[in-house]
Amino acid sequence: MKNTFLGAFYLSLAASIWGGMYVVSKYVLDFVPPITLVWFRYVIAFVVLFVILKLHQSKTKMSIFIRKQDWFLLGWIGFIGYFVSISLQFIGTKLSDAHTGALITSATPAFIVLFAKLVLKETLTIRKIIALFLATIGVVIVIGFDGNTGKSFWGNIVLLGAAVTWALLSVYVKVASSRFSILTITTYAILFAILFTTPFMIWELQSTEMILHNTYVILGILYLGIVSTAGAFFLWNKGMEMIDAGIGSLFFFFQPLVGSFLGWLLLNERLNENFFMGGLLILIGALVVVTKNKEQ
Repeated sequence: MKNTFLGAFYLSLAASIWGGMYVVSKYVLDFVPPITLVWFRYVIAFVVLFVILKLHQSKTKMSIFIRKQDWFLLGWIGFIGYFVSISLQFIGTKLSDAHTGALITSATPAFIVLFAKLVLKETLTIRKIIALFLATIGVVIVIGFDGNTGKSFWGNIVLLGAAVTWALLSVYVKVASSRFSILTITTYAILFAILFTTPFMIWELQSTEMILHNTYVILGILYLGIVSTAGAFFLWNKGMEMIDAGIGSLFFFFQPLVGSFLGWLLLNERLNENFFMGGLLILIGALVVVTKNKEQ
C-alpha cells in the first residue's frame, strides 16, 4: 500500500507539471519553433539526468551493463514515446486546436489499460474499469465540448496517435524497469529522442527564425528542460514502475485538471462549474484505484 500511494504521488506530480507546462510553452513558442524547443528540452534534460546518473553510479560503485537487445528497448522507448508521441501532439494540435488536442490525448489512460492487459498481462478488474470511466467522464466535463470539436479529421487522427504512442511508452517503461533503474531508462531514452529529433530540428531552422535574446525565453527553456522533461519524465516513469500500469494510467487525468486551474490562476481564463464537477470525478476515480482492496 505504501508503494501504491508513493507511486500515485509521483504520477500526480508528473501529470501536474505537464498540466502547467503549457503556460510556459505558450510564451516560449512565440520565440522558438516547436521541434527546436523539443530538442532544447531533451538536450538540457539529458545533461541533467546523465550527471545525476554518473554521480549515483560513483556513489554506489555500481556499473550498468546494457545488452544489445536492451539498447533496442531503450531506443524503442525514446522513439515511440519521446519522439513520435510528443511530435504528434505538436502536429495534431496545429492541424486541429488545443481544446480538441487536450480532449483526445486524455484518452491515453484507456490505451494504457489496454496495453497493460496485452503486454504485461495485468488483470482488468471491475474497480479499474469503474475508476477509468469516472475519470474519463470527469475529463470530458472539465474540457467540455464545443462546435470546434472534430473540425479537423486528420488533426484528430494524429492526436489519437499521440495518445496511443504515449500509452505504449508507459507500458514498455515498466517492461524495461525489470532490468534497469528508472534513472537509467529515462536518461538513455531521452538520448535516443535527441538523435531522432536532431534532423527535424535542423530542417526546421532552415526556414524558421529563432529568437533567444530574451532572458525569460532562456529561463523558460531551462524550466521546460529541467522540470517539465528531466523531472516530470523521471517521476512518471518511477510512478509507473511502482504500481500497476492500469492503475497508474488514471493519474494522467491530472494534466488537464491542473492545466485548467493554472490557466485560471495565471492567464485569467475562466473556471466554471464544469471544472469543479469534472475535477471531483477525476479525484474520485483516482481514489477508487489507490484504495483498492488487498485481494485485487
